[in-house]
Amino acid sequence: MRVSSLIFFAVGFAALSACHNLPDTTLESEALSETGAISETGAVSETGAVSETGAVSETGAVNNPDAIGGTNLGVSSDEGSLYRLPDPDPDSPLPAPTQTITPTFEDTWSRLRAGFSLPREISRKRVLRELEWFKRNPAYIDRVAERAGPHLYYIVSEIEKSGMPMEFALLPIVESAFDPFAYSHSRASGLWQFIPSTARLYGLKIDWWYDGRRDVRTSTRAAITYLSYLNTLFDGDWLLALAAYNSGQGNVRSSIRKSSLPDDQISFWTLDLLRETRSYVPRLLAISEIIAKPEQYGISLPEIPNQPYWEAIDIRGQLDLNKAAAMAGINSRSLYTLNPGYNQWATHPDGPHELLIPVPSAEKFRIALDSLSPAERVAWHRHQILPGESLGVIAKRFNTTVRTLKSINDINGSMIRAGDSLLIPVEAAGTTYDMTSTARLEKRQQAIEQAKGSAPLLHKVVAGDSLWEISRKYNVNMRELARWNGMGTRSRLYPGTTLKVFAPKPKASSIDSPPTTAPTQIQQIRKLNYRVREGESLSLIASKFNVSVKNIESWNTGLNDQKYIHPGDHLTLYVDVTALIN
Repeated sequence: MRVSSLIFFAVGFAALSACHNLPDTTLESEALSETGAISETGAVSETGAVSETGAVSETGAVNNPDAIGGTNLGVSSDEGSLYRLPDPDPDSPLPAPTQTITPTFEDTWSRLRAGFSLPREISRKRVLRELEWFKRNPAYIDRVAERAGPHLYYIVSEIEKSGMPMEFALLPIVESAFDPFAYSHSRASGLWQFIPSTARLYGLKIDWWYDGRRDVRTSTRAAITYLSYLNTLFDGDWLLALAAYNSGQGNVRSSIRKSSLPDDQISFWTLDLLRETRSYVPRLLAISEIIAKPEQYGISLPEIPNQPYWEAIDIRGQLDLNKAAAMAGINSRSLYTLNPGYNQWATHPDGPHELLIPVPSAEKFRIALDSLSPAERVAWHRHQILPGESLGVIAKRFNTTVRTLKSINDINGSMIRAGDSLLIPVEAAGTTYDMTSTARLEKRQQAIEQAKGSAPLLHKVVAGDSLWEISRKYNVNMRELARWNGMGTRSRLYPGTTLKVFAPKPKASSIDSPPTTAPTQIQQIRKLNYRVREGESLSLIASKFNVSVKNIESWNTGLNDQKYIHPGDHLTLYVDVTALIN
């Protein structure tokens, strides 16, 4: 049968659309994408995840051509005959227009649960192990849930727009305990724990002024883009994408090659992955199970309304962050907590020129911003140009940019003259900036000093020094040494830099023997019989189990009789297993 044309009246089409039984998830997908998600995030939302599902377009019409056109409506089986839908009766009332039913949620947790889609596999031992740990540590869940409060609505909105399983909104619990200032020994930073190379690959700026890995919005969009790429790379397997996010796509692909399994048997559960990764994915599934059924596990989650906590405001240039906090009527700690990407006393001279301000304070901040003169935005230092100085040299000295100096001082070219003066933005005199990266490190070091009860040793870096050699010199753990000084184990050391070393106290009870007192509620000390593997050293094993080399030597007196350890050797270790899980 040849059909030359097929004509539908608008009314008939509307009636058919109304009758078409769309799946519940289709209606929900459309509704969720319109629940007030932040609009500044265009990068991820441009993927068109919802509109390409063939479910519902912005007009309410069905996008999938198979949904209507494939049903052969209005066409007779008689040869050459073509029928239209009957003309509507002009005296009969028109059918009511179709309406999309928008789900309403009590809070962000309910909205989060509605998007869960990963099988949680709670019958598997690896998931049960993580689930039991969370059940034994409800205080930990309380802490991370409280930290999630200001940002969870935004993250849920972004995950929703991307079409990813909503469990991924909980990934910052696994990665960083929802601490935007989290920093690991591998130099990973922020809620989503990007290392510098991957961060820059996904467009995150990192410099003295600003670290995009800690910016909640930019890092969330980058994480979604990266996870979506990994999902495509592993043929739509979200668990393998998660494994690759943790250990790197190369390690996962290597495990797949080594497995020699047919394609239909390859999964996260059948591969021999890195030890940390084998726990990483089950941990996300376990916390998802807890959040899905908090009452069943005796957990009470804090209320997080299903509405934005903060609003992004264009500040139109560099601004002193203490001044910004005062303009909003909040303290500087609250401002830095919402804007953790800023490392210093002010926003970046080259942008981003935005601040996240709590919604109740946003209007007050706007009014103050509109009345702020350019001269009041930051404090100023008048610098007299010395012979031989250039704009680049001066900008580097004062941690600003050539562009900023030229703009502030109305310089068109690049020529400056010795003896002339330049205005340079600086910290306000007599003002304390408690939340800059330097101030945060000093507070952390003060807390460590107080906990250890003694002042740190000071080590001045000389050419040729490495963290490894310094840690050996002072008999401390290399990872701990890096953490004490706010750096990664592979960070570059610069001659002249001073490192703080919290050397252990020479107490026989803590160094020369295993723990004899009962562990505290937080610590769970266990004796392990560890078999040395190929390529391992005492330092590597000590780092792996958060103990010192001196501990291992004191627990294994036979080591004094040999110069090296060898693969197959057995060591006795006393390990805080909760520290390993966490």
